[in-house]
Amino acid sequence: MKILIAEFAVGTDVEKSLIPEGAAMLKTLAESFDRLGHEVYYPTASTRICAGTALESTAENFRQVIEKKAGKCDAGLLIAPDEMLPELNRLLEENTTNLGCSPESSACCADKLRCTEVLLNAGIGAPGLAAEPDEGRQYVIKPRFGCAAEETYLVREFEPAEEVIASEYIEGMHLSVSLIAGEKPLPLTVNRQFIEFGAEKCTSGKTENEKTGSGIKYNGSLTPYETPRKTELVETAVSAASCLKCSGYVGVDIVLADRPYVVDVNPRPTASLFGISQVMKEEIGDLLLRNKFGGLPDSVHIEGEYHFSKDMLGEIFGQN
Repeated sequence: MKILIAEFAVGTDVEKSLIPEGAAMLKTLAESFDRLGHEVYYPTASTRICAGTALESTAENFRQVIEKKAGKCDAGLLIAPDEMLPELNRLLEENTTNLGCSPESSACCADKLRCTEVLLNAGIGAPGLAAEPDEGRQYVIKPRFGCAAEETYLVREFEPAEEVIASEYIEGMHLSVSLIAGEKPLPLTVNRQFIEFGAEKCTSGKTENEKTGSGIKYNGSLTPYETPRKTELVETAVSAASCLKCSGYVGVDIVLADRPYVVDVNPRPTASLFGISQVMKEEIGDLLLRNKFGGLPDSVHIEGEYHFSKDMLGEIFGQN
């Protein structure tokens, strides 16, 4: 089969700080499909991953490159900022088989307000939304549309704004669950996320006043993370992905406290996939294809553990 894998950071060079993570995911997927005997194509503005065939692209023609090549491929997979994913997935589906989430599902996940409301209405644990701050409490503020820890802060005060959501801060262990979502969900691993808190200036609210808050940054993960509460975590992640009608690889970010609280649902491959590929015997490419065309196994085989940081990815892919 001919497989198109399009990763936004690599394909556009728009945000060079994101290229290491993007290249890690892209390389992991491309090498997996390549080992299975498939032809892999990927748009790139400058980065080469030593697997598959590079398609020259820029920020200006990234969409056009996808549209043109997708029609000549048997299947495709997109990795892009959450707010761009619905449109790009729609473009992909119009031209080939989409191995990831539908445009509708990715749109719901991208809208952090709507996503949280769907989860809470389904009885799935998620941090409560706050319309205004209460004295003495802490909140996490982040863009209503955005990726993971991007522009995310821990604050005590905030001003309501349509483009920002504020949720109660849950003290607990930062984890994620990676799974293949679909008619027959297949859990892959529970991962420990390394989250850093640092004092930074943040801007929030209609008046754009600067307030001091702790910037929240993702700095890699450990996979698998062994915990006696694994079943509870996996069930929560599967329920979240199912009620959001996700398909393909999904990463569910969770804070584990008195119960699992879902803080983000990523409707696309995440950086954890780089670590998973080091310890999982199955090929991720095979699982994605079998999820779409039938025949997923009941479980996967994990051997050993793997830890990586963002600095490590920067060293590997030359963007530190």
